[in-house]
Amino acid sequence: MTDGPPAVGDTVHDPARDRVGVVMGGVGPYLQLRPLGGGREWDADPNRVRPLTPAELLSARVSEANARSRTGLGLHESSAVLSDDRLIP
Repeated sequence: MTDGPPAVGDTVHDPARDRVGVVMGGVGPYLQLRPLGGGREWDADPNRVRPLTPAELLSARVSEANARSRTGLGLHESSAVLSDDRLIP
């Protein structure tokens, strides 16, 4: 990476696993990354990860949203559902 190590909350690509993850913190010499949609964290070498471009970040977020919609996951209490022509919170 060119601008120093990524900060907590940054979204990066880990080439060792060819995965995108959100930086959750660091343990020893490694970064802890978590998939965009949540899940098990993994260790990544901070010298090998790179930040996503805006286009890559958008693509990753759309992919994650599509995956959630296919499995029915990701609906939050604040999400509205259309049922019988009514908007139900």
